[in-house]
Order: sequence, then structure tokens, then C-alpha cells
Amino acid sequence: MRIALMQVITGRDVVANLDLVRSQTALAAAEGAELVVFPEATMRAFGHNLTRIAEPLDGPFATGIREIAREHRVTVAAGMFTPGDEGRVRNTLLVARPDGAVIGYDKIHLFDAFGFAESDTVTPGTEPTVCTIAGAPVGLAVCYDVRFPNLFIRLAEAGARIILLPASWGAGITDEQRAAKLDQWRLLARARALDSTCFIVAVGQGNPATIGQEPSTAPTGIGHSMAIAPDGRILCELGEGQEFRIVDIDPDAVEPVRASIPVLANRRI
Repeated sequence: MRIALMQVITGRDVVANLDLVRSQTALAAAEGAELVVFPEATMRAFGHNLTRIAEPLDGPFATGIREIAREHRVTVAAGMFTPGDEGRVRNTLLVARPDGAVIGYDKIHLFDAFGFAESDTVTPGTEPTVCTIAGAPVGLAVCYDVRFPNLFIRLAEAGARIILLPASWGAGITDEQRAAKLDQWRLLARARALDSTCFIVAVGQGNPATIGQEPSTAPTGIGHSMAIAPDGRILCELGEGQEFRIVDIDPDAVEPVRASIPVLANRRI
């Protein structure tokens, strides 16, 4: 499967963000991508009101993503916000296939950490999700989910060979915090590949500082998107700013890794 890691920096304007998805998907399709993965909060960056723009999976934003997928004959995965309960939203990973099918995964683990309370505005999801993309079983996760290995193990046991991990990783304010958060991002993503013996496609928002924006306490992204092999090797890693990378992944390559490191088969609890 040819996968495009689309590391973008989105903002407040939903229409402009959809236009960014459209232009970047065209670039990826021209490179032969079958799956184009955008970050968490592609619809609107964190730090802005989310309730006002939340919409269902048949609303204008999701419909626009579906049309982009159909036009370019690719699958597009992008983070959006759907209506939640009690005035909150759901942090949803939308997957739109070229045949018109749409899958939505609602982020289960909410980022109530480092002084930020995602649960104030977001309703948690409940259902781990595996879908079929280009004939391969693909698990879905979002950002803070990466700190919970059992989710990735459940996705693998449900058949996933590739797990998508869009994110908008909190950078921290000080240089020390930023270095620690980047180290955690790399460590956690590689660990989840080893836990699940799956490929991990971790696509984050780029760092807004690279386009002159002031640091924020909201988790607005640090870049460093990665594709990771099921044995924990980093296949590619991007920088801090807006860029994309194409990576070719063979879902069947998980089998020899699982034969030599059978952590799923050996699990006792």
C-alpha cells in the first residue's frame, strides 16, 4: 500500500482547511498514493471553538472529504469534530474511501493531561475500530490513544496490520518541555508498533511556530510524523514544518515479525 503522510498546519477556517486537504490530496494522488493520512484536528485546529463547527458524517466537511476521495480515487483519513453530548463534540477520525464509503472512529482516550482538559469539550468514544483500506485491515487511533497499549493490542487482535495514528501533539512551552514531548512521541509510537506488531502511521500537525505563530497551551502540534515497522524501526520521520512523505508498506510484512516475536500469541493476560 502506498501511503502519504500529510503533515499540515490547519487553522480556524474550516473551508480553508478543506481546501488544504483538497490541494494536498491532489499532490499525493499524483505520486500514486492509495491512502492519504492527515492529522487530528484537520477540520479546525485546537485552541478555537469546536462546538460551533461540529457536524455529522454527512455534513459539508465530511461530504467534501468524500468528494475529494472519490475524485482522486484514494482513501482519505482526516481528523474532524462531530456532535457529542452535553454541548460537547466528539474527536472523530474520518476515513473516506473512493467508493463513497465513510468510517468514523471517535477518540476513546481524552487528553486530560499536562494542564489541558480535553474532556471539558469532548465526549469520549467507546468502540475500537478496524476497517478495510485497499484490501488491508487497518486500525484507527488518535493522538493520546498512543499512551494506552491495550487499545493497539485489541486492534491487532481484531485483524489490524496497519494502525493509523493522526495527532496534534502538545509541544509544551519551554525548551525542556518541547524536547521531552518529542522524545515521548517517538518512544510511544515505536512502543505501540512493538506491542501490536503492526505498522504505525503516525501523522501529526506541523509545529505552528514554523509559520510564525506564537506558542499556545493548546496541543497544536510538533510535526515529526512517522511511519514505523512492526519491529519498531522508524521507516521515515518528517521535520517540524508542513511537508509530506510517501511510504510503501506491505501489510503482509507483519507475518514474519509476528512469527519471530509472537507477543500477541504469547499473551497470557
